[in-house]
Amino acid sequence: MRKLLFLNILFLLSFVINEIFAATPRPEYPRPQFERTDWINLNGEWTFEFDFVGSGLDRGYSSAAKFDKKIIVPFAPESKLSGVGYTDFINHIWYQKSITVPSNWSNKNILLNFGAVYYTSEVYIDGKFVGRHFGGSSSFSFDITKFVEAGKTHSLVVYASSDVRTGKQSAGKQSLQYASHDCDYTRTTGIWQTVWMEAVNPFGLKRTQVITDIDQKQIVIHPQFYKENNHSLKVILKDGDKVVNTQNVKASNNSIIVIPVKNMKTWSPESPFLYNLTYQVLDQKGAVLDEVNSYVGMRKVHIEGNKIFLNNEPYYQRLVLDQGFYPDGIWTAPSDEALKNDIVLSMQAGFNGARLHQKVFEERFYYWADKLGYITWGESASWGMDANDIEVARNFLAEWSECIIRDRNHPSLLIWTPMNEQWWPDNVQYPRFAEDLYNVTKQLDPTRPVNNSSGGQHIKTDIWTVHNYEQNPEKLRDIIYKDGVFFQTPMMTKKKSTNIGFNDVKDVTKYIFPLYDGKMPYVIDEVGGIKWVKDQEKQLKDSRTESWGYGEAPKSMEEFYTRLEGQIDAVLSLSKYVWGYCYTQLTDVEQEQNGVYFYDRSSKFDMKRIHSIFSKTPDQVKQVD
Repeated sequence: MRKLLFLNILFLLSFVINEIFAATPRPEYPRPQFERTDWINLNGEWTFEFDFVGSGLDRGYSSAAKFDKKIIVPFAPESKLSGVGYTDFINHIWYQKSITVPSNWSNKNILLNFGAVYYTSEVYIDGKFVGRHFGGSSSFSFDITKFVEAGKTHSLVVYASSDVRTGKQSAGKQSLQYASHDCDYTRTTGIWQTVWMEAVNPFGLKRTQVITDIDQKQIVIHPQFYKENNHSLKVILKDGDKVVNTQNVKASNNSIIVIPVKNMKTWSPESPFLYNLTYQVLDQKGAVLDEVNSYVGMRKVHIEGNKIFLNNEPYYQRLVLDQGFYPDGIWTAPSDEALKNDIVLSMQAGFNGARLHQKVFEERFYYWADKLGYITWGESASWGMDANDIEVARNFLAEWSECIIRDRNHPSLLIWTPMNEQWWPDNVQYPRFAEDLYNVTKQLDPTRPVNNSSGGQHIKTDIWTVHNYEQNPEKLRDIIYKDGVFFQTPMMTKKKSTNIGFNDVKDVTKYIFPLYDGKMPYVIDEVGGIKWVKDQEKQLKDSRTESWGYGEAPKSMEEFYTRLEGQIDAVLSLSKYVWGYCYTQLTDVEQEQNGVYFYDRSSKFDMKRIHSIFSKTPDQVKQVD
């Protein structure tokens, strides 16, 4: 009897485990601000093959019906969650999955969508070339209608290539060496965000640009369609279930929809109100051809003098550096809840937002920031690229443009930061590239300020940002601003110049680059970085401990709190001149152990005490004249 009971329990446990592993990872719709109901999530088990020397095309991999190895998408092969965990360099990798198009999709266009594939990708269906994409951070789609047949199964093959050591592609914080070191970490190769199919009417809505005009109390929408005909677009704006306004226009790429918003409610961290939006493409008889669900937050960001304004009021930036790395998923969050939880943890620590550092975060992170009331600075994964190289400029401008178009409707996103710490530029190609980058960003999104190179050499920018990891609070304050002089050049150097003939960064600055003139916001968008590891007092006595942080580590917890509060107070005391900070960082990442939380998101400190420090505003600190 006991044996039978044991077998039943064992069977039940086996069933539960199988159900857990059979469930689709990251099952939520990946594009929450442009959501359709008719879609199929392609995450889960795929087959794959490494192709280290790049001979897979010659060996017929593009026509494969199956590979020998298995991988869980959307997790990169370097990650534990992928089931692979291979962390050496992967220059080429092939994926395969059988896909079946539902029979009721027969009169629609079939779109194959990728959240992101690092770095270049080629897509094949039944051996036929579908398309190619460059860029490891931007989302992209292919219309596969002519390659598939409703009701039939086809072999989808994705070929991804990456070589972070060339300097030709952006890498972010992916290590250019074999192993992680200092502030560079495990790489991400291949598919690292959700893959999905959706059925769309040939005359469906492709995208929208939504501009919220709180001064005129209206929303201005520019729609774009896959094809145009004598159809109409109906836009419904709701406050919850209550219809606020409805507009009908011709379904044309030339149309502009203007929606007056009576009794307007604005979006802010203090009150993150979101209106619901529904788009319907209608035929001449009023039948719905395409429907997309969305939302919008009424808010305005602009600059006046040396301050950043939100909804026409000065808004001090109390940010944390968030690198978006996870112990088991690397660049890919293990779940949608994990994305949300990082924001919750940051707010619990007292921050009002984050600089999303050296990674283009997935759209669902912005969704949760919109919902929870959390400001963000959007950034690219610019490290690793040679910003003086013309080919790099072409690669990066195209990829960055796609990222702007994807994310520009999110109310939580306040500032664009294309690059980080460009400290060794030449005097011709880099200035050209930086100015082009600023101009393209403004052309695609004139509603947001641009921080062209965080903490680096500014060419054309709306915000002046510097990085300073001085650990002594009094010295930090005096370095940032003293006697009418602002800190201009980076304090930290991470590599030596190899491509210009100047002795140091200061010489470069004096030679070609402008200095801060006090006519724009000045933000310390990297500061702190105080190292603290578990059992720090014990580990300080062990020279074999391998961890990384800025400056000499505190010798006690109390010393940590004193130093931290001193640094933040020093910055806050300069609010007449300095309009915000970004503390490094939210969590530890691998060997870099200077987070407010451990890498597994557990607490390091007394979070009430931490919150009391980071929630401080300038009016709570004695100001420097």
